[in-house]
Amino acid sequence: MRAEQLTGPVAHHGEGPVWWAGWGGLRFVDMLAGDVLRLAADGAVTRAHVGAVAAALRPRRGGGAVVAVERGFALEDADGTVTALPEVWSDDGVRMNEGGCDPDGRFWCGSMAYDQAPGAASMYRLDPDGSVRRVFADLTVSNGLEWAPDGTLAYYADTATHRVDVFDYDREGGLTGRRPFVAMSDEQNPDGLTVDTEGGVWVALYGGGAVHRYDPSGRLDAVVEVPTAQVTACTLGGPGLDELFVTTSRQGMDPGEDPLAGCVFRVDAGVRGLPARTFAG
Repeated sequence: MRAEQLTGPVAHHGEGPVWWAGWGGLRFVDMLAGDVLRLAADGAVTRAHVGAVAAALRPRRGGGAVVAVERGFALEDADGTVTALPEVWSDDGVRMNEGGCDPDGRFWCGSMAYDQAPGAASMYRLDPDGSVRRVFADLTVSNGLEWAPDGTLAYYADTATHRVDVFDYDREGGLTGRRPFVAMSDEQNPDGLTVDTEGGVWVALYGGGAVHRYDPSGRLDAVVEVPTAQVTACTLGGPGLDELFVTTSRQGMDPGEDPLAGCVFRVDAGVRGLPARTFAG
């Protein structure tokens, strides 16, 4: 499959696409600009500034969104008002990077050091009551996180490991039993990911110009070619939840180096995605 260009280069470092009918379709972030972007049905893109960093977002059950910002979280109300929660840490060398909601309505998000120092990152969980806990540490570039259709497994990428891992999940235990799901070469950098209704895991390859789909056994069974190298994340959306939307980045590139870097792309996936899991707070 080959993805088609959907927007112009609207983001410097596009990331974290999420489709949710309740907010009118696709949102994603221009991470280091601190902006949440919205794609309208007519193709227009608008943006709202939420802080120094806009790392990841998910819909809230009562309307609006939960957003991971530089050193913690913020809540967007249904009217668009954004309220920052207290910072989770004070080290200005570390920022939030990517996350997702579990089947019980809690928002998990992992961090990374700006210099990508090994082991400097952690995984955090925001509960509906507003409390935050660090659930595990010793990560490097915490990236894609999404749950299987039945909610009993979660797929996760720490990019520096060049692997996609899988956890067991339940409400009380959280994420446990981490083990490799797909091992990649040292040249392949797994970034954001999503999961479809068949249990297939779609993984964006940063620097690889592609999204790979792996079946539940970990076998590569589909490749989406993207005509720019720095592919950051993907989600299944559209009215039938059967379109794959892909974000890209031009971070580190010279002006004019790649005119398609920073665009959003799409392709007919041939399989349906899961409705976005929502934050219960």
